[in-house]
Amino acid sequence: MLDDYVVVDLEMTGLHPKTDHILEIGAVKVREKQIVDTFSVLLRQDTPIPEQVVELTGITDEMTADGQDADRAVSAFLEFAEDLPWVGHNIIFDYSFIKQWEVNHRIMRNCYAVDTLKIARKCLPKEMKKSLEVLRQYYGIRQTAVHRAYEDAAATQVLYEILEKAYSEKEPGLFRPGELQCRLKRQTPATARQKNYLKDLTEYHRIVLDVPVERLSRSEASKLTDKIIAQYGKPAVSAVPGKKTIRP
Repeated sequence: MLDDYVVVDLEMTGLHPKTDHILEIGAVKVREKQIVDTFSVLLRQDTPIPEQVVELTGITDEMTADGQDADRAVSAFLEFAEDLPWVGHNIIFDYSFIKQWEVNHRIMRNCYAVDTLKIARKCLPKEMKKSLEVLRQYYGIRQTAVHRAYEDAAATQVLYEILEKAYSEKEPGLFRPGELQCRLKRQTPATARQKNYLKDLTEYHRIVLDVPVERLSRSEASKLTDKIIAQYGKPAVSAVPGKKTIRP
């Protein structure tokens, strides 16, 4: 079983690593079954945090204003994690966002992990919900805040210890780190043609974007262009409408 590992939890602005972003990273490092270090960082955001994410996490735009940029934050986390196996609740979801960053930076690295969600689904009653919040309450794991990265990572570390003690002899395979598989394509910057067309489109419709066009990836620029055209139409010889604001 694992003596050395790092428990990982991320908060994100959405569900898709291709279009959404890491909001917060939290982690707990364990060596010889003892917590030896912790990690917590908020990431600065280029666009406003969606209202539903603010309601869920309590993380606001003001809180992230002084946060770290993504490159610095993820690099620091990977240095913290070293080459230790990961532990997490539905860990492939969190890993997909880290993996997208790695793919974008042409970093080739294998990651091995144990998933407490998979353990719970296999070992606990089928009718029982397996979310981290439900399991935390079921086992009486204390937590000062929910849906915050470090607090969730700390709760997951306790959950892992409980599950390991109860089920590792019966289901040893669930507690052996397996390689995480996540296929993602590199996000390339928007082309000059895309950026020029977007600038013309926003100027024509007098739209104010919440993110600089220069920071958009090719897929983000394409998605935003389609959104503007669907909402306001293609440029045509007509009067320019009033000034509007749109969020990508």
